[in-house]
Amino acid sequence: MAMRDQKKQKVILIDLIHPRMLKREALDRMEELEELVNTFGGLVIVKAWQKRFTPHPKTFIGTGKVKQLGEEAGELGASMVIINAQLKPRQLYEISEVLRPFKVTVWDRIDLILKIFAKHARTTEARLEIELASVRHMGPRIFGMGMELSRQGGGTGTRGLGETNTERMRRHLKEKERIIKDKLKKYEQGRELVRSGRRRKGLKTISLVGYTNAGKTTLLNALTGREEYAADELFATLDTRVGQLWLPGVEEKVLLTDTIGFIKQLPPELLNAFASTLSEAVEADLLLHVIDASDKNFFLHLSVVEDILERLGAADTPRLLICNKQDGITGRRRQEIDQELGEVSPVWISAAKKEGLEGLVEEIEKHL
Repeated sequence: MAMRDQKKQKVILIDLIHPRMLKREALDRMEELEELVNTFGGLVIVKAWQKRFTPHPKTFIGTGKVKQLGEEAGELGASMVIINAQLKPRQLYEISEVLRPFKVTVWDRIDLILKIFAKHARTTEARLEIELASVRHMGPRIFGMGMELSRQGGGTGTRGLGETNTERMRRHLKEKERIIKDKLKKYEQGRELVRSGRRRKGLKTISLVGYTNAGKTTLLNALTGREEYAADELFATLDTRVGQLWLPGVEEKVLLTDTIGFIKQLPPELLNAFASTLSEAVEADLLLHVIDASDKNFFLHLSVVEDILERLGAADTPRLLICNKQDGITGRRRQEIDQELGEVSPVWISAAKKEGLEGLVEEIEKHL
């Protein structure tokens, strides 16, 4: 185990927090960032916070803090600093310049999520969607690339060269985005044909949605008998998977689809890039909102998913709330959740232990 950890990329995490932020919230933010790094395959060796009322305009966390992190990285052998925010192109460039002498790379939160997406993509469509998100994220950053090219040119008269290269990169990325979108359009057309076929046959569709790592794929496997990859890590599933579910009470077969896990502070470019995959959720007859009942951020993650569904245009789609991993909480905690939910009556299950699935199927039959 120790040998394996030695091979992992050593990472320093830094989060900018408001001086009045509660300690618990600051710890939760950092914990999720560390989970993302673990999913990516890195090894967190330092977790740091910088208190500021507003971000530093040039280096986000402050030039002195960036330099301090660079020195710390040099002493501890870290090769990367990850900032828990979406950085502006100029900020990323300025931080990279400060960290250059220490041979340390800087990523923001979106860079990290994109790398994890790329790692877990299993189909051509998912890879194309990730590539599209990467191109869109990279677009504004050609500012820094142009500055870098200009700097490498050295001396007087190189500014024009940097600007020329920046324009060239901008055109290249725009063309690349067009090509990817054309390819994705073919996949979406194929998906629409499949949906039309389902409608003609009278087949109804149910989509599993929820915060990442809530247990959606495990539930899909338990209900349909499929053996899809399900892991206890963030973003283990990026591709839409479809299984068949028999409803004995109404003697009807329905299709059950799994979607990517949602996460808070998910920027529009990532959500838009997965539009074709997430269209399964938008077009569904019923949504099963799966949530990890043992998650200490239960209600925060519940509202994050509801907010994203609204952004997708699926706010009015009928849904069932599924409280998964009931075996991981006490009876008292279950009562607290039920009381807090008020009029919303969740279905309690454990997908991993296949508990409560009959009751869930009955509820699905009632809704359909």
